Amino acid sequence: MKSVKTVLVIGGSGFLGSHLCDWFIQRNFKVIALDNNITGSMANIKHLAKNKKFKFIKHDITKPIHIPGAIHYVLNFASPASPIDYLDLPIETMRVGAMGTHNALGIARAKKAVFFQASTSEVYGDPLEHPQKESYWGNVNPNGPRSVYDEAKRFGEALVLAYHRVHKLDVKIIRIFNTYGPRMRLKDGRVVPNFIDQILHGKSLTIYGDGNQTRSFCYVDDLVNGITKLLFSKLTGPVNIGNPREFTIKEFANLVVKTHGGKAKIAYEPLPKDDPKQRKPDITLAKKELGCEPKVPLEQGLRWTMDWFKEHTN
Repeated sequence: MKSVKTVLVIGGSGFLGSHLCDWFIQRNFKVIALDNNITGSMANIKHLAKNKKFKFIKHDITKPIHIPGAIHYVLNFASPASPIDYLDLPIETMRVGAMGTHNALGIARAKKAVFFQASTSEVYGDPLEHPQKESYWGNVNPNGPRSVYDEAKRFGEALVLAYHRVHKLDVKIIRIFNTYGPRMRLKDGRVVPNFIDQILHGKSLTIYGDGNQTRSFCYVDDLVNGITKLLFSKLTGPVNIGNPREFTIKEFANLVVKTHGGKAKIAYEPLPKDDPKQRKPDITLAKKELGCEPKVPLEQGLRWTMDWFKEHTN
């Protein structure tokens, strides 16, 4: 009989962390979700509360992590991850990216666990290379208002790889591109929930800048597939996971209107400082080594996401 493996999901009550908790529970893993709920929500994991294989621990990972018993995988998804959060919580963002990652690595090393680091396409900054390959070093403003998140994630990657080299810890690093889906916060500040919030409440859709900047959008199920394939692979990374299908923000706004039905006005606001002009992953490595590429078209994923928001918000 195979022994049941235990997974520690740090940031487990957040958008991505809660979907990962679901994935592991459905496959008979024991799951420990750890979060301080600064941007996560217990509503995201309330359906797991009575599951005997699930446990939630409220904890701030800038403090050392002590959990008894075996842990086989540590997934670090703790961080404010939207501009509205890391502009409101700049010091907390840097602390969780530095001290939090250090403490997460500490428990992984103590448990001899595989360590998985959630990094981000923000490490590429406002890229001069398009699409972005993992080999690209980025074009990041190191002291602008967004730098607290960008540099915390760049530091996190460096620290994870230092543990890999010095302590021989088995590590994985993913660079996550724009991801959307159920359980995003409506007031998250990112373009998908922003537009959905605005159109559901009959408001104008706010576009920052001229709307010609581009983004690619990956549905959360496709991201979870990439995460788990990387976790159980022999790769260290970093590996880009995202959807390479690219849209201008104007095109995306029109798609939101079409999906909802009816009409909506567009309101233009100044572009925030250091906002990337284009962002698109080169996923050649993920396709070749992991057999991983997105399956959910934006039109379908947007419909599912909008339906979820209609059901879960006033």
